[in-house]
Amino acid sequence: MMFSDAFMAIADPNRRHLLEELRRGPKTVNELAAGLPVSRPAVSQHLKVLLDAGLVNAKPEGTRRVYTVSNAGFLKLNLWLDQFWET
Repeated sequence: MMFSDAFMAIADPNRRHLLEELRRGPKTVNELAAGLPVSRPAVSQHLKVLLDAGLVNAKPEGTRRVYTVSNAGFLKLNLWLDQFWET
């Protein structure tokens, strides 16, 4: 189920930090790794989890991949969560 994957993906504080950084604008792995006390390969692994959960997009630009937040992925999460707020 997409939701359980997305919820598991955002359960990790490093991945939440990456999402908060990407919310400010597109970034590369190196740019994202600069703000975390983990290795660049670890950041890549965290991004893969977020990609697989549909929460981020990756676009190749030359030899780099630029990551952005996936609005569609968060819309699905919001729609699911919203059912608990309706009266």
